[in-house]
Amino acid sequence: MANKKIPWWTPKVEKEDYKFIRQALDANFVNEGPLVAELEKKIASLTGAKYAIATPSGTVAIFLSLKALGIGHGDEVIVPDLTFIATANAVDLCGAKPVLVDVNPADLTISTDAIKKAITPKTKAIIPVHVTGRGADMAVILDIAKKHNLYVIEDAAEALTSKQNGKSLGTFGDAGCFSFSANKTISTGQGGMIVTDNENLYLKLKPLKDQGRPGRGTGGDDLHNTIGYNFRMTDLQAGMGLGQFTHLKERTTRMKRNYELYAKNLKNIPEIRIFPSKKEELPQWTDILTEKRNELAEYLKNQNIDCRKYWFPIHRQLSYKLPDSNFPNSTRLSPKALWLPSAFTLTDQDILTVCQKIKDFFEK
Repeated sequence: MANKKIPWWTPKVEKEDYKFIRQALDANFVNEGPLVAELEKKIASLTGAKYAIATPSGTVAIFLSLKALGIGHGDEVIVPDLTFIATANAVDLCGAKPVLVDVNPADLTISTDAIKKAITPKTKAIIPVHVTGRGADMAVILDIAKKHNLYVIEDAAEALTSKQNGKSLGTFGDAGCFSFSANKTISTGQGGMIVTDNENLYLKLKPLKDQGRPGRGTGGDDLHNTIGYNFRMTDLQAGMGLGQFTHLKERTTRMKRNYELYAKNLKNIPEIRIFPSKKEELPQWTDILTEKRNELAEYLKNQNIDCRKYWFPIHRQLSYKLPDSNFPNSTRLSPKALWLPSAFTLTDQDILTVCQKIKDFFEK
């Protein structure tokens, strides 16, 4: 067994994180304040969106977007079957029904044909998920939405800095939702962000995340003009995000390099297929398909190499149980899909070691 463990992903605390967090501590203001505002401004600038609203998680970002758009009990929202279950849970949280649809076998993003078949008079929105930084077919999705008068909320949790036709993923629909959890390009521990160009939506989101207050309150005799909740980020979290933001370019460069090395060194192994990553996209993680997924993962684990198996399709989770026959692609492909080590802390040699071990496995 190799001495050095090669992780699937490792968060990294940067020295700049301490600088910004100390700034919040020294100011004796650790609630949502100027550092959150600065992080919102940076994300808006990075994505080209007019507005950005910080949240405690990507799940909350999706929930608040749905809620602000007036989606609730009796409504249906179309969600891909192969995504982290949080996408569906956010729909349930606002009282609507998540309607699961199958995925495109070429890239595991939501199937536009399946979307068309799932629309009913109760359908109010579509949530395309940009899986591992790969963009769903936004042109077709937006056409469908326009034709049926539906909202589009992008789950861009894994797509920070990814683009499609020169435009940032997360900025095509009515709202785009990002995640800053521990296994993302930028982490605030837990955290999220909504981006939008819609001023009316932005003005609804601000009080919705802060107990219905139109502006910063005192906690005393404040006016609460609408229903709202406590879904604020803190300056402590934002400080960590701002510190990591200073390393964004080197992190994304490394992640793209990881993918390029895998694509080059694994392309001649007939037993695996590497999912595509376009030039404009950032591969959050590098993923492959193989009939021997479980055996390969176990072999690599014994070589001190960590991988992550794909999610179960949501329709196979007890809370959303539906027949496999409704989802042929996600049912067939999920058990074959594997994320390879993709951390920005890895080196060329780490990736080449993983490639060699994969070659060794299939040669045996």
